[in-house]
Amino acid sequence: MKEMRNGIRKRSKNSYAIFISLGKDPITGKYNYLWQTVRGTKKEAEKRRTELLHQLDTGMFIKPSKTTFAEYLERWLQDYAKPNISPRGYERYAGIIKKYFIPEMGNIALTQLKPEHIQEHVRTIRDQGLKPETIKFHHAVIHKALQTAVKWGLLYRNAADGVDVPKKSHTERPTWDDFEVRQFLDTAKDSIYYALFHTALFTGMRRSELLALKWADVEIQQIHVCRSLHHLKDRSYIFTQPKSEKSRRTIALSPSSILVLAEHKERQQAIRTMLGETLGKDDLVFSTPQGAPLRPNTITRAWAMQAAKAGVKPIRLHDARHTHASLMLKQGIHPKIVQERLGHATISMTLDIYSHVAPGLQEAAARSFDTLVNPEREKELIEINS
Repeated sequence: MKEMRNGIRKRSKNSYAIFISLGKDPITGKYNYLWQTVRGTKKEAEKRRTELLHQLDTGMFIKPSKTTFAEYLERWLQDYAKPNISPRGYERYAGIIKKYFIPEMGNIALTQLKPEHIQEHVRTIRDQGLKPETIKFHHAVIHKALQTAVKWGLLYRNAADGVDVPKKSHTERPTWDDFEVRQFLDTAKDSIYYALFHTALFTGMRRSELLALKWADVEIQQIHVCRSLHHLKDRSYIFTQPKSEKSRRTIALSPSSILVLAEHKERQQAIRTMLGETLGKDDLVFSTPQGAPLRPNTITRAWAMQAAKAGVKPIRLHDARHTHASLMLKQGIHPKIVQERLGHATISMTLDIYSHVAPGLQEAAARSFDTLVNPEREKELIEINS
């Protein structure tokens, strides 16, 4: 049997068949061919044939599979996401996949998924009014899933690479100034969550880290951040390792934090004694009177109510972390120290997040440099302003 040359055949209007020879089968002696149907123009079919030839030459060709995108996503959630992503993160990934991706694109073969399919999803959720940050997260989820498919050898390229997503709008993170912090804490002194709120503002710890803190992690002058606590949709609680190596850190405590935590421990021990129990090192620092974990949403609501009562501008509990960082930077604390206290992976992340603080820091730096090099100029300015 004579070998057919690689080519294109027209099947019907706007439909072409591509065939590429894969060589002679050593057993049967017959020639094997790769066939693909392209719906579109002949130019598009020629472009696809060129792509296939390049993939075959470079070893990047992956034989088309009947596995649907939905089937792959279900496998990816179980085999990759569940063991590698935090429980709360897994719930978010699974929620988006099952609510959006599977209904919209699940019936498409994994190997036939194209950038335009994902771009259509982006356009749809943008028209629905989802925020740019949410749209970027959707894209991050599908990109991660497809990147794993490339790693597993199921795809040769990531279709999400060719998708345009809205740029993340820069919004300055709301924080309190030192007056608002004092006003909030003065009002919250009678709250059962006062020690927790004080620790959040004075350490910059995440809510999940605060709720996972044990007395074994608290020394006289420092706190060791070793784990996080998550409350899942099935109402169970789970402790997890820090999200990154930098998240596992030691935070120095201020004198007021040391005092607040010591008083909190005394009250907690008194309650346990009334219940006929003893407070141990493995007990949670912030818990119910019986020692059970606190519900994250309960703490968040209590924070909002306390802020309203104090008459300060409303900010999220997570913004206590941003308040801590902003106030430290404004005090001239080196960004590297702030990065270590917050547990950011890099100092550039800290500087990017708190870029809104930079103008004031730059002005102060300029004045300090001028005073150092031209001390007489400082005297002139004082005389002019007096």
